[in-house]
Amino acid sequence: MRIVVANPVPGVLHSLQQDDAPLDPKISVSGEPLTFDFPARVGRADDGAAKFYGKQVRAEGKLRRFVYVRVGTLAGDPASGWTRRMKIDIHDIDPALIEAAEAGALLAGTIDGTGRDGTPACATIRPVSWAAT
Repeated sequence: MRIVVANPVPGVLHSLQQDDAPLDPKISVSGEPLTFDFPARVGRADDGAAKFYGKQVRAEGKLRRFVYVRVGTLAGDPASGWTRRMKIDIHDIDPALIEAAEAGALLAGTIDGTGRDGTPACATIRPVSWAAT
């Protein structure tokens, strides 16, 4: 899988979350997109619904699955003025895209890294634009 943080706030460290630590920290110098790749496995629930698993995949309840992108101090920059996480849902990806991933395609989700107030995005991020490549 891939998460693309489009339009990140320049100069702010971002990273994936693995366990309770930052992974693959990156900074956008001038607002260029940040890309995070990670492995995920697709399983099936009893009703046939897709369920994602992996070191970066978090679970909430029986079906909700998501990935965190850490921002600022949570991404490993102790001097940052930001302590945030972006929650990117993956449990609601279109089934046709999941089938493409099961056949070997890369699932890529693109999010906007800047909130309406001009600061780094945080909380549950919507919309997420998903594509299989």
